[in-house]
Amino acid sequence: MAKSFFEETGGRYEKQGDYLIPCLTLPTEKETIIGVWGQRHLRYLKEYRRITYTNLLTSGRLNAYLADIDRQAKERFERLTEQMKQAQGITERLKEENTLEWVGRMNNIRACAMEIVEREIIYA
Repeated sequence: MAKSFFEETGGRYEKQGDYLIPCLTLPTEKETIIGVWGQRHLRYLKEYRRITYTNLLTSGRLNAYLADIDRQAKERFERLTEQMKQAQGITERLKEENTLEWVGRMNNIRACAMEIVEREIIYA
């Protein structure tokens, strides 16, 4: 009996009852911690970019890709937050003098920065 392409490329079959089932395994990947931004991008890939998700998963590059997205998004968020704080003149002095105003303005800045990061990196 001639070998199939799967067998020629190093694949093997396992007998299950009367059927031969291919033994498929995913390539091993280095375990990395994926933060909030990476998890959001993962959810986006699973929902809207299934082919990209499947390609990354089967090639063994998904965790590294998500860790890189997480790092980029985190850096961009911090950079945007600092730039917006400086542009609006929010200082530690304001924090000491009027805490409620400082909290409100910082929440607004964080929300704006989060929206920008999601649009540019997470859902792109």
